[in-house]
Amino acid sequence: MTTDRPAVERLVSTIDRLRREIDDERAAADSRAVVEVAKGVLVERLRCGPAQAAAQLALLAEQAGTTPLELAVEIINEVSGDSLTAVAGEPGGTTAVRLRTAESGALHADDTQAVAQSLFGHALAPLGAAAVAIWSAGGDGSLTLAGHAGFAPGEANRWHYVPPGVPTPARRALVERDAVWITDLGESGLPSVGSGLPGRVAVPAGTGGRIAGVLEICWPAPLSPQPLSVHKQVEALAELCAATLDSAPPPLAPAPSELVDLADGLLDPALLLGPEVSPDGTITDFRVHHVNHGFVDLAGRPRAAIAGKSLLEAYPLASAEGDLFDKIEHVHATGEPFRTERMALAALIDEVPLTVTASVSITRHGALVLVIWRVQDETARLANLLQHAQRLGRVGGFEEERHSGRIIWNSQLYSLYGREPGSGAVPLSEIAAHAHPDDVLSLNGFVHTVLREHRQASAAFRLQRPDGVTRHVRVIAEPVLDSGGDLLAVRGAYQDVSAQHWTEVALSATQDQLAITEQEALERNRLTLQLQQVIMPPTHPTIEAFGLRVAVRYRPAAQEELVGGDWYDAVVLPTKQVLVSVGDITGHGITGATGMVVLRNALRGLAATGAGPAQLLTWLNLVAHHLTDNIIATALCGLYDPHTRVLRWARAGHLPPVLVRDGEAFLLPMLRGLLLGAVAEASYEEGEVALESGDTLLLYTDGLVERRDVPLDDCLDHLCEVARAPWRNLDELLDHLLAHGESDTDDDTCVVGVQLP
Repeated sequence: MTTDRPAVERLVSTIDRLRREIDDERAAADSRAVVEVAKGVLVERLRCGPAQAAAQLALLAEQAGTTPLELAVEIINEVSGDSLTAVAGEPGGTTAVRLRTAESGALHADDTQAVAQSLFGHALAPLGAAAVAIWSAGGDGSLTLAGHAGFAPGEANRWHYVPPGVPTPARRALVERDAVWITDLGESGLPSVGSGLPGRVAVPAGTGGRIAGVLEICWPAPLSPQPLSVHKQVEALAELCAATLDSAPPPLAPAPSELVDLADGLLDPALLLGPEVSPDGTITDFRVHHVNHGFVDLAGRPRAAIAGKSLLEAYPLASAEGDLFDKIEHVHATGEPFRTERMALAALIDEVPLTVTASVSITRHGALVLVIWRVQDETARLANLLQHAQRLGRVGGFEEERHSGRIIWNSQLYSLYGREPGSGAVPLSEIAAHAHPDDVLSLNGFVHTVLREHRQASAAFRLQRPDGVTRHVRVIAEPVLDSGGDLLAVRGAYQDVSAQHWTEVALSATQDQLAITEQEALERNRLTLQLQQVIMPPTHPTIEAFGLRVAVRYRPAAQEELVGGDWYDAVVLPTKQVLVSVGDITGHGITGATGMVVLRNALRGLAATGAGPAQLLTWLNLVAHHLTDNIIATALCGLYDPHTRVLRWARAGHLPPVLVRDGEAFLLPMLRGLLLGAVAEASYEEGEVALESGDTLLLYTDGLVERRDVPLDDCLDHLCEVARAPWRNLDELLDHLLAHGESDTDDDTCVVGVQLP
């Protein structure tokens, strides 16, 4: 049989090429995910759409002379303030990009193997590392290779599992709970995966004090002392590993089938337990490997709620009541079976301990322990459960025998009255003597109904105890009658409802405070709306100057609590030029309204200098950034010269104007210009449009066009389609745009029409 060697070589080459393409695509996807997170930050901070956020990110990166990915990392570091930010180094540096890209790949990885590949490709290979291993720590002290990169497949398979007690760099890191840096693995005497890679560091991977595993990094040469920045990077990457190891705990080893069959054949409740061993070799707990079919939990939980848990997690009182944990540990250590007819077993029901007496059998079968119990007295168990239920509900029961005068109280009722058990019970007929004077009249009626009319009744009153404490109590009682209708006894219960009473009082006070706060908010919104309507009336007198007609329409937000900062202006300047402008302040309420007033008035004042639109926006950006309280805004400014019929304009992150000419409508070019207030210094591009007779120019805010479920480009195309229709005059066009706009963002809307008849 012959082999076509060239064909095999071509196949190997194709596989290598496809593998490289997959790796490159995975790295590109991780980088795109980082950019998408930064775009989300800009959407939230600038209150803009995704398309605008992407455009702003690209523009800021271009102006900063950096890539969008580097700028995205800088934005994420600025808002997150996490451990990766602390070790990223200089803003926009390669370290920050590597760490954030590695984080993105780890968070989107399907398993720990993908996490290892992402950390190695993005963060560790640039540090000179040759391989990485992520170890999962087992409860018995074992180590499992959960993910790796850079090792040969055979090497990784040989080190898939490390039994307890084998000294390795990873186990040393677990025991010392600190990073272990090894210059040369061969000289250290510690075996580990990748023996041909001498440089080594093992870092515990854990959060909140719990260590889930170890991150081990290998270098191809003996490792020289590393700078502090590398130490911090390695510790931050170990934190990323911890999240993945916690989310995918290793499964329990299956119990032997014959032992499972033995447990399932028992009629009494039975548990199969396996030891949990700490790194130092001591048993810290036992894990429930199997729960038999006849299992009945002490606290009434289903079998599924117990299986897989540790013994102390399922029964936290096992080490405190009856020494159950100690007996199990002794049987596991010695193999000697243990049996007893009476042992106290405890469980928690809503944080209240319930103790029952049971016969218990404990035997060892290989590495597992079989625990069997049988509750001795079901009636006593139910009575005990009722007692605890009464304590949970703060209920005390009583019974009075009418002829003998014998009164029976339970312990909860003595506690409610503040008396020692056996110190004497209070007859129902004397209950008013222990109540607040204001409640005596209603209690007398309650006693009369029960003792005289022989009818069930209830009452609420304030119980005044001998220790000076007052409790809010509800009492209910029913008579027990003989066949002739005579009273034999009275049975009933008291319930302490003090917590409910004070909760109702607090709720009432909270409701009153909420009503006051709501009224204050309504008043604040009303004042804000009035301020906005005074400064920005819905209509503005049409300006006709130098043959130019300017008309304005304004519609406030649909919801008063969303009163925003949209503004417009149209005025003839001392230079005989006409200023037209629109803008949109981020934020709502008083902040948005006052910010709108500041920028609108500032622009009008600056325009009196005779400067051009680009220079005016440059100055207005300084006002927004330095002289206001973090105002971020978009704006569009135009100056019309009646002598040349030329309108010069500039934009600061705003949507471009629409020009209607000869039955066609189109957007003017998207000039370069950042949002106002975004950076300390910004420059703006200026454009010109020569108006012809019959031209109409539309300036507007995003409240006129934006829809939540439609791309912005489609919204602008729709605006052009409406504007190009024939209209009798400018006012009719603006009224139609305002009345029939398809925007659904409930935002303010401004539209300014400039027409040259």
